[in-house]
Parts: sequence; structure tokens; C-alpha cells
Amino acid sequence: MTSTIIIIAAVVIIALILISMYNNLVKLRNNRENAFANIDVQLKQRYDLVPQLVATVKGYAAHERELLEKVTAARSACMNATSINDRVQADNALGAALSGLRVAVEAYPDLKANQNFLQLQNELSDIENKLASVRRFFNSATKELNTAVQSFPSNIIAGMFGFKKEPMFEIPASDRAAHEKAPEINF
Repeated sequence: MTSTIIIIAAVVIIALILISMYNNLVKLRNNRENAFANIDVQLKQRYDLVPQLVATVKGYAAHERELLEKVTAARSACMNATSINDRVQADNALGAALSGLRVAVEAYPDLKANQNFLQLQNELSDIENKLASVRRFFNSATKELNTAVQSFPSNIIAGMFGFKKEPMFEIPASDRAAHEKAPEINF
């Protein structure tokens, strides 16, 4: 009788531990998805701002058509991406295109003095700062999930229920060299 109670108690304790691990994995996955939703909010603001910025620059830089088309195409790809990983890749492409646009703008002193452009540039800078912050939070949430998915004994539960290691929001390897180089400052 006593051994039966001990066995039942052990089974209940193990079941509670397994349920707790599963619930923790669900919580971490949802936290990561929420973190990406925060990125989505900032990206939506960025996507809404990009056409205004492109239209303003277009008036000054008509011959920069290819660059403006890249920005527009990258924005469209971001808007049409469906998975988190696709959105990360599309956003990296948009970031690269916007960097190219910023470099091209340097050639137009009148544009840099235009109030509309300055306001758009300030808004875009603010959004980029917010994006950096929410990306850090996303990567932190992803790291927590990945740690739980890879740590014993929760990795057993993770494997049983299809939880897997998720990618971080990173700069693509092709763009890494450009981001590691110090920016040029011209006066």
C-alpha cells in the first residue's frame, strides 16, 4: 500500500515536472512571437515612411532611379513575407537598400536642407533606433527559447512536441563586412 502511494506520488511529480517544462517552452515560444510582433509594429511604421522618403528624394535625385527601385522592391518584399524567417531576410534587404539611399542623399545638399526630408529622416532615424531595441529584445527571447530547447531535460519535451532551435535576427554574412567598417564622415 505504501509503495503504491509512493509510486503514484512519483508519477504525479514527474507528470507535473513535464507539464511545467512544456508550459515553459510554450511561454518562451509565445514570448519570441510577441517580440517579433513588436518588430512588426516598427517595421510597419518604417514601411509606411519609406514611400514618403522615396517620393521626397525622387524629386531631387531623378537619376538615382535604380536605387529608389531597390528600396521600393525591398519594402514590397518585406510587406509580402509570411514567416518570421522570411521577414528577417526581407528586412535585412530593406536595411541595406536604405543604407544605399542614405549614401546617395549625401550628394544632394539642397535635399539635406529640405524640411520635409529632414523630418522624414528624423522619423526614420527614430524608427531605426526603436527597431534596434526591439530586435535586441527579439534576440533575447530567441536565446531564452533556444536555451530551453537545447537544455536537458527540457530538450526531451521540446523534441517530443516539435519545439526547435530558432534563428536570431542577424546581419547577413554578405553585409557583415560593410557593417563592421567604420562610417566615413565628410565635411
